[in-house]
Amino acid sequence: MADKLQPQTRAIRGQMDQTQYREHSTPLFLTSSFTFDSAEEMAETFSGEREGIIYSRYSNPSVDELIAKACALEGTEAGFATASGMAAVFASLAALVQQGDHIVATRALFGSTHQLLTNLLPKWGVTFTYVEPDQPDTWAAAVQPNTVLFCTETPSNPGLKLVDLAAAGRLCKEHGLLFVVDNCFATPVLQRPAEFGADLITHSATKWMDGQGRVLGGLLLGNQAVMDKVVTFCRHTGPAMSPFNAWTISKSLETLHLRMDAHCRSALALAHWLGEQQAVAKVHYPFLESHPQYALARRQMDAGGGIVTFELKGGITAAQRLLNAVELCTRSSNLGDTRTILTHPATTTHSKLTPEERALVGISDGLVRMSVGLEAVVDIQGDLLRGL
Repeated sequence: MADKLQPQTRAIRGQMDQTQYREHSTPLFLTSSFTFDSAEEMAETFSGEREGIIYSRYSNPSVDELIAKACALEGTEAGFATASGMAAVFASLAALVQQGDHIVATRALFGSTHQLLTNLLPKWGVTFTYVEPDQPDTWAAAVQPNTVLFCTETPSNPGLKLVDLAAAGRLCKEHGLLFVVDNCFATPVLQRPAEFGADLITHSATKWMDGQGRVLGGLLLGNQAVMDKVVTFCRHTGPAMSPFNAWTISKSLETLHLRMDAHCRSALALAHWLGEQQAVAKVHYPFLESHPQYALARRQMDAGGGIVTFELKGGITAAQRLLNAVELCTRSSNLGDTRTILTHPATTTHSKLTPEERALVGISDGLVRMSVGLEAVVDIQGDLLRGL
């Protein structure tokens, strides 16, 4: 029956079997290890002859339930849950490349992902080439004989540039590349990269999936062949998510569809409103007709997401004045919360990039990233007007 249910239903009803206590809400399995009835059973479980849970670094009932729900939403075969979103991003690359390999990546990436490619992976002999996310006709020229992987995020953080997932899927199939997508901003409610041929999908579950700013977490979801390599890597390097965090996020998935619908409706309304404000030079939002990739957004996304970015005419001075003036909105580097959050990327999340690098990915000194919460739109507008 479960396979016939809609994804949002499976996110609610995809719970593990009840224990002998017949609880309605799944209990939390806060344990580091598990026991065996005999030495033989223990040996058979460790050897793989018998199914069973050994140790919470490998698997845990609370974590397994979260993974099963996330796979149902993304339409993937297998998954692994990590302690943070960046642990998932690192594993998505480190588990699949080796010395001498080459990666093609779209330029507009989260700041820490940029650091992985530019400063960490080169230490182990892995090279990369950046391509422009909105120029798919140029991607093939970046593929080298030793290229093994194409990685991207869409919409990008914070510029909200989109990557044509269908074009990327065709490129990877044609050149035999692994296709890795960071789907954090869209969530599987709005976009499912596996439908376009993605082999591996990453999430910072800290963001919209938890949705309330409570816990850290990351997810790796993909086809079985790729996930076998990822799971082996993660089991031996230890970035496992805690059972408590998994239980918390699993509960949050039950309301993800409702929350994303509300976030998206408010974000679109605020994007239109910001475009009418004299202090605002430009608004970026995928479902605004003024977005240069509006047609692509409507083709591969079900809604525009909960992030709106806008550029203020006064540059960094105007951006900092706005952040200092608000009383309702939160100043934080996080996103995907019930509370609206403002961030100035040039001085925070992307401050390690050079001014030239920031310009290439569309981060101006006056750019403000707004993660739209669940407050009344009129209250968010009133708060923003304090600094506009």
